[in-house]
Amino acid sequence: MLRGLWVYRGFIVGSVVREFQMKYRNSLLGALWNILNPLAMILVYTLIFAEVMHARLQGREGTYAYGIYLCSGLLTWGLFAEVVGRSQGVFIEYAELLKKISFPRLCLPAIVLLSALQNFLIVFGLFSLFLLLTGNFPVRAFPAMLPLLALQLLFSIGLGITLGVLNVFFRDVGQMVGVLLQFWFWLTPIVYSIHILPAWAQREIYWNPLAPLMLAYQRVLLDDRWPEWSSLMGLLGLSLLFCLLGLYLFRKHAADMVDEL
Repeated sequence: MLRGLWVYRGFIVGSVVREFQMKYRNSLLGALWNILNPLAMILVYTLIFAEVMHARLQGREGTYAYGIYLCSGLLTWGLFAEVVGRSQGVFIEYAELLKKISFPRLCLPAIVLLSALQNFLIVFGLFSLFLLLTGNFPVRAFPAMLPLLALQLLFSIGLGITLGVLNVFFRDVGQMVGVLLQFWFWLTPIVYSIHILPAWAQREIYWNPLAPLMLAYQRVLLDDRWPEWSSLMGLLGLSLLFCLLGLYLFRKHAADMVDEL
């Protein structure tokens, strides 16, 4: 299955490029919107929250501290939500293509993953430029972003493929995912700081596999400190488990999926 991804790499890359072009095909500003939208979001979160609402973080007095804290969680959460949200419906979305053309079906989640990563890198590039211009760029710890992103993508695509296969046979899964992501977002310390929670909630929140990941992002981007890698071992194990489960379900039910669609 994985060898097929390499053989069809041209199809995957071409699909990602075509998807990006189609998104802005009839727009006057074209791909410029891919910059304007995240730029507006970054300005709102960093300037409005910091200057107008005077939002502050405990123990941090920087003007943009809360905005950076918020963006570091929101941008990476957006990547997770896009990969999982699209992957769970990708086989249904491309049902006609699956029934007409013979190609490795695992290419479809790969297209979703690369497309979401492309969008994220554009937004995160602008955010990094903002950090640089305001003197808040985390020079020492920034290389840690690469393994953190790799871990997040592994978890996202493993969970996405698992849900995508199940959604073909049980359509309630697709409806459930949207509700689950909403609850999951608010149970993750993105908008609020973990330090405002009661002591028992601070302990229990680590049952959320994304909580230590978001804390690691915030530690890197806000404090310029390397993550506590030991806190991410549980997420790594869960990511590998979902990847193996997703590939197992996909391999076992690949033919049944076409019949069901």
